Amino acid sequence: MTSQPPYSQTPQTSGPTARRRCGLGVLISGCSALFGVGFAYADPLSTPSFSGPLVPNPEPFSVDAGLLGSVFIGGQLIGIGALQTHPTHAQGIGNDGGFVDVSSAQIELQTIHGPLQFYIQAGAYSLPALGCSYLQATKATDQLFGPVSVAYAKGVITPELSVMAGILPTLVGAESTFTFQNANIERGLLWNQELALSRGVQINYTHGPLSAAVSLNDGFYSGKLNWVSGALTYAINSSHSITFVGAGSLSRNDKSSATTPLLQNNSSIFNVIYSYSSGPLTLMPYLQYSHVKRDDQLGIDRPAGTYAGALLVKYALNKEWSLGARAEYLKTTGGTCGADPDCTPTNLLYGTKSDAWSLTITPTYEKGIFFARAELSYIQVGHLEAGYGFGRDLNQRDQVRALVETGFLF
Repeated sequence: MTSQPPYSQTPQTSGPTARRRCGLGVLISGCSALFGVGFAYADPLSTPSFSGPLVPNPEPFSVDAGLLGSVFIGGQLIGIGALQTHPTHAQGIGNDGGFVDVSSAQIELQTIHGPLQFYIQAGAYSLPALGCSYLQATKATDQLFGPVSVAYAKGVITPELSVMAGILPTLVGAESTFTFQNANIERGLLWNQELALSRGVQINYTHGPLSAAVSLNDGFYSGKLNWVSGALTYAINSSHSITFVGAGSLSRNDKSSATTPLLQNNSSIFNVIYSYSSGPLTLMPYLQYSHVKRDDQLGIDRPAGTYAGALLVKYALNKEWSLGARAEYLKTTGGTCGADPDCTPTNLLYGTKSDAWSLTITPTYEKGIFFARAELSYIQVGHLEAGYGFGRDLNQRDQVRALVETGFLF
């Protein structure tokens, strides 16, 4: 897994904006006077962002915190199970023919009013990615972003202008980091080239149909503030919008870890994302390009890049059932050494000349705070380089996964 990315700076929700939880509501309202806890009967909170079809709880808990005002409390408790062909056994537990795990056991605390606000997301999580070995939640939480995955302060200067500082979601890509935020359980091939969470500062500005954000951050969670990211969105009308994204490193960085792949952390990446939404249907095609420069001091002997495209589809069958689908293709370029015996190839995928395509379909059921969804995904690799494929001997060109995810969004 090269990275754990991305996106959705413009929160999106779909489906009903209010749910009935009368039994639970009566119980808690009877206790609220004693504990100072109640419900905020309003629209769902915009953070964490949901691109659908899952919808956040529109009745989040709130606590009166004095000078801080109302602190809203939400979270997820979600389990995941999978069967897969050609497991790699590369990381031990979770890479046999099947596995069961927790995909999210997190809680979010946040304020949404006043000139100074905050957001904290903490707990355990896994980040399943198509075409990558699965890392169980206990290991993922420890080896990736830690138990406090997202945390930032937000200063609201005007209704149009705000500044955020801390551990921030990325501006890059069209899929978000955690499973419950997306139409599919697994993240895709394009996502796995993108940065996900970064530490830094971000300025946000909106005016009419335009929204923009610029961030100085540490890229792939390197700890060095040497990345700049930017996103510009234009809402053509209520159904159509287009977003341009660019990000890249300003200087070399030799850090390499599970969250900081050396090649991607010294790269630049660009997106063009189009969104169409009408009634029950949402279409989001997007293009992506990334490039890694040659850097002899870092041991990057050859430049390399990727070209990619994807189509994300969501369709609401009714108030409870919906369907998510994704098709994508990614091709690598450059990186080859020829006959140079002292050269190390620059590999961004499954070998220096490799490409891959995938298909994913995810039917979803949601009622109240409960949801359940299934998923079937397929990936096939072209021009596979020996030792970079699937299976025990790393020589298989494809993999099928069947997944189930279920839990509560409270």
